[in-house]
Amino acid sequence: MCRTGVRPSWRTESWQGSCSISPGRLLSSALISNGFSPRILIAGGGTGGHVYPAVAIADAIGGINRQAVVEFAGSRTGIEWRLVPESGYSIHHISVQGLQRRLTLKNLTLPFVVAKGLKEARDLIRHFDADVVVGTGGYVALPLLLAARYLHRRTAIQEQNAFMGLTNRIASRFADQIYIAFDEAAPKSKGSTTRITGNPVRQNLAESHKQEALDYFEFSDVRQVVFMTGGSIGSQAMNEAMATIVRSLLSKRGIGVIWQTGERYFERFQTSVPDHPRLRLKAYVDRMDMAYSAADLMICRSGASTCSELMLTGTPAILIPSPNVSEDHQTKNALSLVSAGAATLLEETRMHHELLDATKDLLIDTARLDRMSANALKLAKPNAAREIAEDILDLARTRIR
Repeated sequence: MCRTGVRPSWRTESWQGSCSISPGRLLSSALISNGFSPRILIAGGGTGGHVYPAVAIADAIGGINRQAVVEFAGSRTGIEWRLVPESGYSIHHISVQGLQRRLTLKNLTLPFVVAKGLKEARDLIRHFDADVVVGTGGYVALPLLLAARYLHRRTAIQEQNAFMGLTNRIASRFADQIYIAFDEAAPKSKGSTTRITGNPVRQNLAESHKQEALDYFEFSDVRQVVFMTGGSIGSQAMNEAMATIVRSLLSKRGIGVIWQTGERYFERFQTSVPDHPRLRLKAYVDRMDMAYSAADLMICRSGASTCSELMLTGTPAILIPSPNVSEDHQTKNALSLVSAGAATLLEETRMHHELLDATKDLLIDTARLDRMSANALKLAKPNAAREIAEDILDLARTRIR
């Protein structure tokens, strides 16, 4: 499914990953592939919310057809440049630059960066010989999807949120297939096939066990674990709120804390927060499967991918929607879990005053945590990635040559 080796001369820059497939997966994939070797190029980046669904789709494609060749396109400045190779896939650099909302000289270079990115995307698609280009959001996906359209390659997009992002709104006008998680995200324009599949989630998140996870984080004499994250990039407001309550949480016997700050905030909080034997302060948690398995309660944003992961793993959560997203879609995401009794919602404006009490109240009420976990599992759509992968493989067979 993923290829490693010498960098071809046409690549402006790429990072090679490695791939391992279990014997069971090899057997099932071999039975299904039937000699068909589709070439799938996936583009999505900027945040983990765009990258993780892309990886989940890629894994599912390989699980169905071992002979599929799946590679990624992204920006070397985006989080995808690290996450994709860590997941075992090759990634190719595409030049991209977002439009700055305030007046700045940087916007003057935007047309040149866009033109360069489109050329790189066109060259990549031609030389990789992609049958299908899949976009999962982020600025970097747009030049790939536009170039694929120009080159008459099949295209598909996956939208995680209830409100479609700019890249996907543009691409929805011409994409062959559109996959959404919420009815509200369905495009008004006709011509594409839209399917409500739910969000693709990495299946390995639910494969670890509690004790294994506690051992991984080297927790001893810990009965309950709180996992706090502001997302793959991090949140200054959430980190500051956590800094005000972490000592109080750790003063209770048996409580452990995993705190993911995000790389840009790590040094600041590493120096300001005292060490504690039951605190794991990290810039980024590489093994999210272990973090979810260890956590009895999660404090997090309510991005669509995060909410889908909470459902799959049955992790109770205090959801703090980001106020800095379009159409307030994180609040809409959160309410779907809250209404099902799977999470509680705390507005960022109330976070500093109420987060400690909300956390302590839930940790004390273990019966409620159990109910929240069960309710989250009922909402899960564990087959979303496979449904999308099957569709993409069917789409690859229809490529116009």
